[in-house]
Amino acid sequence: MGQMHEAKVPDIGNFHDVPVIELLVAVGDTVKADQGLVTLESDKATMEVPSPLAGVVKELKVKLGDRISEGGVVAVIEAAEAKTADASHPPLGNGARRAAEGKSQAGSSTGSTSATPPSQPARSTGVADGRSESQAAVPPARDAPPPASGGRSENPSSTPSPPSTPPVAFDAATVAPGKVAHASPAVRVFARELGVDLGKLRGSERGGRITKADVQAFVKNALQAAPAASAAPGSGLNLIPWPKVDFSKFGAIESRPLSRIQKLSGANLARNWAMIPHVTQHDEADITAMEAFRKQLGATHKDVKVTPLVFLIKAAVAALRKYPAFNSSLDGDNLILKQYFHIGIAVDTPNGLVVPVIRDADRKGLLALSHELAAISAKARDGKLAPADMSGGCFSISSLGGIGGTAFTPIINAPEVAILGVSKSQMRPQWNGEGFEPRLLLPLSLSYDHRVIDGAAAARFTAYMAQVLGDLRLLLL
Repeated sequence: MGQMHEAKVPDIGNFHDVPVIELLVAVGDTVKADQGLVTLESDKATMEVPSPLAGVVKELKVKLGDRISEGGVVAVIEAAEAKTADASHPPLGNGARRAAEGKSQAGSSTGSTSATPPSQPARSTGVADGRSESQAAVPPARDAPPPASGGRSENPSSTPSPPSTPPVAFDAATVAPGKVAHASPAVRVFARELGVDLGKLRGSERGGRITKADVQAFVKNALQAAPAASAAPGSGLNLIPWPKVDFSKFGAIESRPLSRIQKLSGANLARNWAMIPHVTQHDEADITAMEAFRKQLGATHKDVKVTPLVFLIKAAVAALRKYPAFNSSLDGDNLILKQYFHIGIAVDTPNGLVVPVIRDADRKGLLALSHELAAISAKARDGKLAPADMSGGCFSISSLGGIGGTAFTPIINAPEVAILGVSKSQMRPQWNGEGFEPRLLLPLSLSYDHRVIDGAAAARFTAYMAQVLGDLRLLLL
């Protein structure tokens, strides 16, 4: 028997009591050095516990769902040297001594027993291998397969080692079918944001591990397989059918068809919400000084209405310059960083929501932006926008400030990666270090594509926008 070794959990950082989510081997499996034995899953990542050497798994010390920490034993491995022999380098230890004794006693070669001439039957020292004396003397058939040890056999007097069990492919479906979706915490969060049931996916990585690309491919295939736009909503995502209800039996009703804009924007919004992992960052900007300056401009330039939206456009451009990832688009595995600043403005019209684009907002002042904003908003409400008026945007702003609300989650306008939502400003008391004073606070809601932007970057973006809106002199820098 070879030497036994314990496979222990290596250094896994500051994690303790990490659950075992997958068994990669079974007792009797032959493993290589550094081959994964079990998979652990912490709050941040998954990790495999490797085998310290090549050999055979003799015992598993853990099972699915067990929790284990650094230094914990997961398996007992018998070293491979005790299980193999080589023609030019015979094994050391008891096995080699028994083979040598067999040579001296029997005077036969150590080759395959099938090479023994029929006139010289193999000798036996007894029934150590469970056969009688006469049975041991019968030569093997000529068409018998060669021994599993590579053509060599020890003296019949020695107890033969059991054949090594060939490697068995174990994955999540084999170990716990229908119960375990093999995916990292990040992939689980990503799938949950898209509403994808991981139990319906088959991972492309080893052991059936599900990756983010697998989730994206599942959603893409579901959308491509969906029927025409007239089909029931969500039918391509394998959801339960949309409920069909005869509302007239409950009372009087009126049936009104959706407008063309509602049909088009509805399909786009559904696609963007399903395909983009949305996260929304909320913040507030102190616009007390900005509002005073806006009123001063309005009193001086009465030919144009200066709204808070033009200040938001200038602040957004400044933030896009400082954080270029927000002024980008995903193109497969590439990120397209734009050097221009075209800002989309969501406009509520009688026929539905449209998003005309103000081009080169970085090259225009507050008054020029006010004139253009008034013109394009009137064009949108009159239903006279051309496709070119709504294309090429880098970043969108959706303002509900004239209506109300404290916060909301705007849906990203693909292929952009972020959108700013603005709610109604409120006068609230703020502590200035000595006492409370009334300040006008503007709620900001930034939805961003988590594939491109992380939470820290989003928080910096909204904080910088709030800083610029609070002190417009920063726009001059």
